[in-house]
Amino acid sequence: MAEITRSAVARVGVDLSKRVFQVHAVDRGGRVLVAKPMSPERFFAWCAELPVGCLVAMEACGGAHHVARRLRLLGLDARLIAGHFVTPYRMAGRSGKNDANDAAAICEAAGRPHMRFVPVKTAAQQGQLAVHRLREGFKEERTALINRIRGLLTEFGLVFPQSPEALRKVLAEVIEDGANELPGVARLALQRAHLHWIDIELQMSWCDERIASHVRSDDRAKAAATLQGIGPVTASALVASVGDFSQFDNARQFGAWLGLVPSQNSTGGKASLGRITKRGDDYLRTLLIQGAKSAVMSAGKRTDRISRWLVQFKERVGWQKAVVALANKNARILWAVLTRGVAFNPDHIPEPPAARCCLRPQPAA
Repeated sequence: MAEITRSAVARVGVDLSKRVFQVHAVDRGGRVLVAKPMSPERFFAWCAELPVGCLVAMEACGGAHHVARRLRLLGLDARLIAGHFVTPYRMAGRSGKNDANDAAAICEAAGRPHMRFVPVKTAAQQGQLAVHRLREGFKEERTALINRIRGLLTEFGLVFPQSPEALRKVLAEVIEDGANELPGVARLALQRAHLHWIDIELQMSWCDERIASHVRSDDRAKAAATLQGIGPVTASALVASVGDFSQFDNARQFGAWLGLVPSQNSTGGKASLGRITKRGDDYLRTLLIQGAKSAVMSAGKRTDRISRWLVQFKERVGWQKAVVALANKNARILWAVLTRGVAFNPDHIPEPPAARCCLRPQPAA
């Protein structure tokens, strides 16, 4: 009976956790065959007996890419689904959320013909993203440390300009200055904080070196870094996070995946656009917008077509909207550059839609 059940399994939904995997398997007719928790070891042993090509779906979460890679080595069709696409298929609604209902909802969502899946990252991609995560952690820790040092100095009447560089220049002198009222134990505490600051800077420098090395060795990252407003960090993060850019049908879909397009609340033929959706990866979207800020600020110094458009657009709609518009434009240009294998040209003039239609071969009469 166990062999018959396994051979009849057509789709599996799995709710992942650290120690227990909740499994929900159905046949081609949607009849439930298996609905029970398993340990990770028992789950992989059970999956080894599934028919080749069986669809196994999971939510995109921590460890999901590793599980998907292991399942694909077994010949299974492992796919990942974003969590917000699974929620509408939970039969019990928000009030009935548990592991069993989540696994059933994942299994149901995976069977939808128009469901969008998250691409499974390779180990190399996740390795490069580990450097980015480490760098972000060091950056947050550095900001917290600087604020902590400022707070301690303020308690003794020592206030300095709001700039890390300004504080770095005077911190060593303040610690050694005997004219201020800093007690000995406070000087020792600030000295250790200063050494910790230096160590964080060294760790961030190492991360920057690894990211720069990735950009030099990867042709796609090197091409991405040529765009205005995209530096080595953004180029490396985009290539490592997305992988295959051809998974998106067009540039607009890529911009929507990054959350850089306006949200819609339209009805009755009346279009109503709001703020950007902010869906997708917060880290990638932040990098694109921060890089766009630099490009918008220096647009007046350049004479290329994009820079001239930026200057005019900023005067018409304001600085912040121009930044988001450039971030979206960069995402769409990046998709075109990496999918079509062309070099970035800031003076490129796209063909009008009518001209492209005329160039298509007409069907024979």
